[in-house]
Amino acid sequence: MFSKAEAQKMKKEFWTAFSEAYPRKWLLYNTRIKDVSFKFYVDNKKAQVMLDIEPKEEDKRTIYYEKIESLKTILHEDFLPEAVLERNFYLENGKVISRIWVELNGISLYNMASWAATFRFFNISMDAFERFFYEYEDYIRDLEINT
Repeated sequence: MFSKAEAQKMKKEFWTAFSEAYPRKWLLYNTRIKDVSFKFYVDNKKAQVMLDIEPKEEDKRTIYYEKIESLKTILHEDFLPEAVLERNFYLENGKVISRIWVELNGISLYNMASWAATFRFFNISMDAFERFFYEYEDYIRDLEINT
């Protein structure tokens, strides 16, 4: 078990090592759609690459999610076969968002031996997510185009 300070240090080392192994600028919060962002996540059991849709206006969240959901077959067949789409995803704080994600189990942020596999997963998954987003960005972004 790690102390809080040791865990923080390990997290910092993990993200530094990732940025050194894959030195590129990821899309993340620069989707140019307010409250729609890509995220990396890792803990002591799993790693995830996520697209979170969290506008405060419920109708906007629904529209963005339904647009991506309408592209589900393309997302699965051409980009991320294992992607999970969840219209109503509940965060720990009780907030409801929509989330699309892929997951790698059996790794740990606190096990350096699993870092390389996690880094590869992050790189491959986020690259596929970004290619999907860029391909369909105009459709996803335009709230006037119905699904």
